[in-house]
Amino acid sequence: MKQLLDYADILIAAPSYLGWLWAADKFCKKFLGASKKNELLFIFLSFCGSLFMDIVSRRYAVLYILSLVLNPINPIFFMALVLLLFRSDREKRILAASMLMMTVRLAGNFCASFLSCLLLFFRHTVKKIPDPLLTEWENGVINGIGYCFVIYVVCWMTKNLEPVFCGRRGRWYAILAIPLLVIIIVSDVAGWCASNGIMVRSGGGMGLYYDQIFSHAGFLVLAVLAMSLAGVYVFGMNRIYLEQEKNGRYHAQIAVYKMLAEQHSRSERLRHDMKNHIIALSALSRNKEWEKMDDYLKNMGGVALDTGEDMTGNRAVDALLYQKRKQAEEKNIKWECDVQMPKEGYVNEFDLCILFGNILDNALEACERLSSGENCFIDICAEPVKKCFLIEVKNSMDRTEKYTEGATNKENVHEHGIGLLNVGDVVNKYNGVVKTEAQKGIFGISILMPFPDTAHDIQTTV
Repeated sequence: MKQLLDYADILIAAPSYLGWLWAADKFCKKFLGASKKNELLFIFLSFCGSLFMDIVSRRYAVLYILSLVLNPINPIFFMALVLLLFRSDREKRILAASMLMMTVRLAGNFCASFLSCLLLFFRHTVKKIPDPLLTEWENGVINGIGYCFVIYVVCWMTKNLEPVFCGRRGRWYAILAIPLLVIIIVSDVAGWCASNGIMVRSGGGMGLYYDQIFSHAGFLVLAVLAMSLAGVYVFGMNRIYLEQEKNGRYHAQIAVYKMLAEQHSRSERLRHDMKNHIIALSALSRNKEWEKMDDYLKNMGGVALDTGEDMTGNRAVDALLYQKRKQAEEKNIKWECDVQMPKEGYVNEFDLCILFGNILDNALEACERLSSGENCFIDICAEPVKKCFLIEVKNSMDRTEKYTEGATNKENVHEHGIGLLNVGDVVNKYNGVVKTEAQKGIFGISILMPFPDTAHDIQTTV
């Protein structure tokens, strides 16, 4: 019985620690992927290894150094488990492991230090104990509550960090992981110092109680600062990445727009000279100069622009829709288009090309990801409605594909969600609103932009 009391804190915290491993497994499964067997193996090895080494290190002090290396919470062992048992890119696995290790340390230390300070303060102030000490049972309960807090934080990360783990380059994951690993090392060094008697002191002469309070407060402040810096760094880096991708795609769209404008210019010159071309062709026909006539027609075909059925009244949009319709036809995608541009022309051609171009690029990509043989379609409708310009596009998509916050779960696509961000920028420029939804294998996006005289209150125009 006495031996069990020696391990009371370990036994009390064990269920909560198992819960943390379950949350960590779900985090890795969502962002990295793994088989059911490897998931169970990850939890089993982590839990049993931690429990075994904690007990061994207390019973046989000579193995203390060995326990530091083999303890699953230790970065080396935990990182190895994540790298071996989960899939995805190596850099991505390193980042996931770094985030989990950092979370269990910082969130756990924060909660444990805060509760320890409260309990010591209660003992000293209310119970009037001069130098209160925490028992093994109390340490176990505090550690268990700390792991419960860690579970909550990991579940929040699993829900909100999808933009960080989707469609980035391996080098970006590695850069993001380095500062997190530094935080882990600093936290481990501080923990090792505290466990070996090197604590933040009250300055001497104030007693053991104040030494403990100052030590726990030091850990509390360190955890808060580290968590704040880590959060700012991760989300800040993600924001910088998105802005860089948006700028790169934006400049690429400028080049495409210039190409379309040049193509339209050539087409207009052809239409303007059509009367002269007809006279020349008639003369060649009368003289039966068939070879010259054939060459002449080929030259005309080189500059002609087939606008097809997508006549919107806006030349740039006509050219863009023509290009996208050709791509859809080549991939056997059913194309329906009914676009009526507002006469006022308050949306400039470049912004219109960004809207239609990004939306249709995403629609074509979604149709391409469907299995061969499935019915694919793209349905485009745009028209003035009351005092607004309404754009609605629907397209087929994979029923198993998830859609979250303007981005799908495309694999290895670096432009993940960037197109819809560009669309959002243009819509915001005109004080409009965007609505997206995905259900039953159909993705839909609706854009409503008010005319200038109603931009101050879009809700009254719908």
